[in-house]
Amino acid sequence: MNKSCLLIPAIILATATSVDAKKKKKKDEPAPVAAVQDTTKKTPPAKSIKDKVKSSKKIDGLFTLYQDTATGSLQMYIKKNQLGKEYIYQSFSMGGPTSMFLNQNMIRTTWVFDVKKVNDKLEFAQKNTNFYFDSTKAISKAANVDVSDAIFFSDKIASEDEDGYLIAVDGLFLSEKLDPVKPAPIIGLPPGMMFTLGGLNPLKSNYQGIRSFDKNTDVIVNLAYDNPMPMNQGGKDITDARYVRVKMQHTFLEVPQNNYKPRYDDPRVGYFTSEVDDMTSLAPTPYKDVIHRWNLVKKDPNAALSEPVEPIVFWIENTTPVELRPIIKEAGEKWNEAFEKAGFKNAVVMKIMPDDAKWDPADLNYNVIRWTNSAYPSYGAIGPVYTNPKTGQILGSDITVEWKSGAGVSTSDELYNSNTGAFTAMPWDNPAEAATTVPYKFSVSKNGLSHCNLANEITAQYQTGVAAIATLDGDDNYEVTGKVSDLHKQFLYYLILHEMGHTLGLNHNMKASQMLTPAQLNDKALTAKLGTQGSVMDYPSINVSLDRSKQGDYYTTKPGPYDLWAIEFGYRPFGSAAEETAGLNKILSRSNEPYLAFGNDADDMRSSGNGIDPRVMINDHSSDMATFGEEKFKLVNAMLPKLKARFATEGKSYQDLRTRYSQLVRQRADMVSALSRYVGGVYVDRSFVGQPNVTNKPYTPVPADYQKKVMSVLSQYVFAPNAFDADTELFPYLQGQRRGFGFFGSPEDVKPQNTFSNLQMTALAHLLHPTTLSRITNSGTYGNTYTVADVINDLNKAIFNADLNGNVNIYRQNLQTNYVNALSRIASATVGYDNISKAAALHNLKKVKTLLAGAASPNESTRAHRTSLNFIIDKALSVK
Repeated sequence: MNKSCLLIPAIILATATSVDAKKKKKKDEPAPVAAVQDTTKKTPPAKSIKDKVKSSKKIDGLFTLYQDTATGSLQMYIKKNQLGKEYIYQSFSMGGPTSMFLNQNMIRTTWVFDVKKVNDKLEFAQKNTNFYFDSTKAISKAANVDVSDAIFFSDKIASEDEDGYLIAVDGLFLSEKLDPVKPAPIIGLPPGMMFTLGGLNPLKSNYQGIRSFDKNTDVIVNLAYDNPMPMNQGGKDITDARYVRVKMQHTFLEVPQNNYKPRYDDPRVGYFTSEVDDMTSLAPTPYKDVIHRWNLVKKDPNAALSEPVEPIVFWIENTTPVELRPIIKEAGEKWNEAFEKAGFKNAVVMKIMPDDAKWDPADLNYNVIRWTNSAYPSYGAIGPVYTNPKTGQILGSDITVEWKSGAGVSTSDELYNSNTGAFTAMPWDNPAEAATTVPYKFSVSKNGLSHCNLANEITAQYQTGVAAIATLDGDDNYEVTGKVSDLHKQFLYYLILHEMGHTLGLNHNMKASQMLTPAQLNDKALTAKLGTQGSVMDYPSINVSLDRSKQGDYYTTKPGPYDLWAIEFGYRPFGSAAEETAGLNKILSRSNEPYLAFGNDADDMRSSGNGIDPRVMINDHSSDMATFGEEKFKLVNAMLPKLKARFATEGKSYQDLRTRYSQLVRQRADMVSALSRYVGGVYVDRSFVGQPNVTNKPYTPVPADYQKKVMSVLSQYVFAPNAFDADTELFPYLQGQRRGFGFFGSPEDVKPQNTFSNLQMTALAHLLHPTTLSRITNSGTYGNTYTVADVINDLNKAIFNADLNGNVNIYRQNLQTNYVNALSRIASATVGYDNISKAAALHNLKKVKTLLAGAASPNESTRAHRTSLNFIIDKALSVK
């Protein structure tokens, strides 16, 4: 038998005996009381803040931060009296792919936030500042009922004490919760067309620096983006497209506690604004947009001219070339003339940062003008600001200048050797899209300027001045290393004046270059007093005189009349609200004075189909563009025969000659764009009803005789058979310098027909744009007498008459073919073009066919060309 079986009865017996014994004992004597066991789970005491941060370095300031000395992890201490209080968030890119505008010290986004305790968490909420509610009106009780704040971060409280709370913030800063760096994909863009970032890798991201002061806390982070299989490798600034770092600065600022009074925007003067809708107003324009400006307060409120309590101080960073620092200082101080009109003396103070300075230029307590050197600069210079979104008060600004742009070296792509033909898409190719979209769109972020292209534009203009001095003046020292020429000094003055204007709150004024006549531009006595244009906030064409004995200033070197007037509007202090209203109305009543003309990027005509006033344009100059433009064409044609002798240098390649030539071609393109806008243009006057001395209507069509004058200039210098004769001798020498496999996939031969076809099609793209032709007809109802039929008839003459009885050169063959194709598309368009335009196109197709019927030429190429034209016309007419 199994031994285990034998043990069972014994165990049972022993158990029974034990139970009987216990019963007997229980009966004979009381049993001892058993201890009560606590079955609940023990919760260890919460760690104190002191325990939580014992291995961390403390950074004290507006917000106190603790960084673990071993892991780098970050915690933030938020005081209880900081809950519910509003703060300002400001982001800066501190370095990254320039193709994504992540340049060093680029101001990005600004908004207001607060922190609230919700149960056991802290929530960070971005506030909506788009609306105003008048508290004296009953409807204000419904303020923001349908407006949702954005909770951009929430985390459980790690520890607390009687004064505040501690939370972990790696999830806030080592993320894209504050300012998304990676842009959204562009719909319709083929994959790999543009360089993009991969996915954010928080484990490889880290903190680079942390600063905290009484009024601001800065956290600088390195964000790592990984893309195992990039479709675009980027440029030379991308070391490895699989692993890209972006450096960002996140700044929390205290909302200024002062007596700053917001000033509201007016459409007759151009400031950057924070747009605010008055939700308690029934006015047709319920706006309370606040302009961006510094908080200037007079030391002596009773003095007509007083120094400010706190001036606007800019430091010229020690990255600035030494020889340029005094010029930059002088240029910035020129703005004091404008502030004197507003009642302030020495409002702008310029200082030079010592080379051994211990402070960091990235510290936002310093406004700096810095020089940088990017492999692929996305801008030449930029001067954005950051503000209090609720009031418009400017809190700080940095100006960044690309070193090459500051030196006057153009970074624009070469125009000349394009092998893509003329335009890939013309308005008549897709008229529905052309009539409803605007190719150029100037974007403005909530904090003001997001992009300024001035430096890229005027460096190209500057090079024309250099070439003119070298070719027409015979100056052997046109570019002497270490010497700043008068031309370069004027260029730098303008560049700094313009970018500083942005930092003072001013947006672009593309109408300002209309101030003087072509003759007045070269009157140095006049321009020394007024400048060459109404404002430094324009993108002007350089003023180069064909008659070198009459050369005036190349650029304006002082704030213009508009600038002085605009600064007075923005900064002059007033006493009571009634005094301010009366004072501002008096200032604004002058808006219709010719020297105070204003029109910004929203109005300008740099793209066909955008804007209506031809005076609001880039790369133009003077109040008579027909005369100015014709002289610029003549200037280019006078320089071309002398270009090779000056820029084909012994012992070097022909690259410099090629570059100089392409810059002069660009001058022609600028004139074509600026001149063509006068055809079908309408002058705009934004004076208010009842404003004194107003003689113009809000809309006045450009006089017909001036439109015809412009058309004549285009005919002679762009459409005529001999328009480009001055270029011919240069073609065999326009050789680019080979570098490695730089010509791979793109034949290096020069392509004049593409170059000149681009110029001609630039003109036609506007003249035959559906928006232009429709405006010509519409403006005929209120004064325009230059009809669509007249415009196309004049184009017929310009494009065909000169060579009907002879040979047609290749430039004219391209022009005539493109023109006939355009008329054919317009005549058969079902959308986009109006009936008047289609009728004129059809009528002129038939006129061209009649012209061709009487034309004769022994040249085989010409005969083939005309056969092709007839084929296109017959096909179009058969469709009709």
